[in-house]
This record gives sequence, C-alpha cells and structure tokens, in this order.
Amino acid sequence: MGGKEVTNGSKYLYAIIPATGDREFGNIGVDGGAVYLITDNQVAAVVSDYGNGKIRPERRHIAAHQAVLKRLMEEETPLPITFGVIAEGPKAIKRILSLNRKSFTEQLHRVSGKVEMGLRVAWDVPNIFEYFVTTHAEIRAARDQFLGKSRVPTQEDKIEVGRLFDRILQEDRDEHMDRVESILSSACFEIKRNSTRTERDVMNLACLVGREAVSGDFEAAVFEAAHGFDNNFTFDFNGPWAPHNFVDVELRF
Repeated sequence: MGGKEVTNGSKYLYAIIPATGDREFGNIGVDGGAVYLITDNQVAAVVSDYGNGKIRPERRHIAAHQAVLKRLMEEETPLPITFGVIAEGPKAIKRILSLNRKSFTEQLHRVSGKVEMGLRVAWDVPNIFEYFVTTHAEIRAARDQFLGKSRVPTQEDKIEVGRLFDRILQEDRDEHMDRVESILSSACFEIKRNSTRTERDVMNLACLVGREAVSGDFEAAVFEAAHGFDNNFTFDFNGPWAPHNFVDVELRF
C-alpha cells in the first residue's frame, strides 16, 4: 500500500467498499485504532489493527464501529459488516475479499449512490386498548360482552378479547403500511418492513433511497403520507444510514 503499511496481527473489519486506491480515515476505529484499507482487485476491506482478542459489545466499541460507517457514508455507500468480526491478519482479509468478491461487487453496485432511511410510525394515544375500543365496534362489543360490569370475566374471556385485539391491531398495521408504502414507493428503490418493537408501533420501515432524493422526493413523500393520518399518529424518519437492511454480507472465510 502507498498509505499505511499493512502489518501482521488481527484486523477488525468494519465494511467493504469499492477499491479506489489507498486511503486512511484517521484514528477513529475501535480503541482509537487507525482505520485504513486492505485491497484485493476491485474490492477493499475497511479495517483497523486489533490485538485484544474477542471484542465485547460495549457502548464505546459499538460507537466506534458506527463512527467509521458514518465516515464512510460521507463519500460512498459501504457494505456494512456486523459488529465484532475479527480476522487473523491481512492474509485472512484478502482471502475474505477473494472468496466473496462476486457477492461484494454485485451488492456494491446495487447500493451505489443510495442510502438507507428509517421511518417509524406510532400511535400517540394514552391507552392503546381504549383507543381501539373507541375506533373499532368489534372490539367494543367484545369488551362489553366479556369484560362488562355485569359479570366477572374469566381468564378465557380475557384471552378471547386479547386475541381479537391482537388480530385487529395487526390488520390496522398492515392497512396503514400499505397506504404509506404506496406513497413512498415512488421515492424509494426498495422498502423493507421490519418488526415493530412495542404495541404502540404502527410500522418500522427501512427505505433504500437515492442520496440526492433524501431531502427532496423522500422527505416530500413522508410528509404527504403523514397528511393522511390524524393527530393520534406520530411520524419519525431518520438517517441516512449504511444500508444494513438491504445487503446480505455472509462472509466466507
């Protein structure tokens, strides 16, 4: 390399990028390590030296990993590697690049010029069950029948109402996601539905968006979609991120 001399010893792996000559990114890696490239033909691994054995998922390590990806995103879209991958040395890195070159090249081409944006929509109501009782006659009738004051509800009654609530909750989520995706699709190359984390979450979408479209077509589409919902919903979009949800970096060693 014309830049940093590649030494033996373990290498912590952050991402794969197109090989565009030797570059260094400063001491922004795990434990303050210098981040640089190891190249093999058309692809390059973004690495730093790491001699401390297995890496623990501590906040500072995860933050350093994310900081490197953020730095890379300033110039191009990398293939992000899952936190914690350590190779034995530069030969092992070159072997990874050689064995996975076809997959890396294809995926780099697929995400070139694109970024990942996240969109979360949630119900902003004091009590999600009471909100659904108010807005869905079917749940209201079941609540009155099984959980009304005229009788003491059994465990089976509560389970029955819970099943009904869960079904309608998911049906509403699917309907809302269909509406939002139909509007966002014109501004996105791909949209992926991720699992919701809490009962109040309506949707958690990952969107593959052209870099130039983020502050234009994509933001406009999000605002257009939000206008179709009342004040019982909140919209929150975030990014740009490396395209974690749109690449499948299964490393062959």
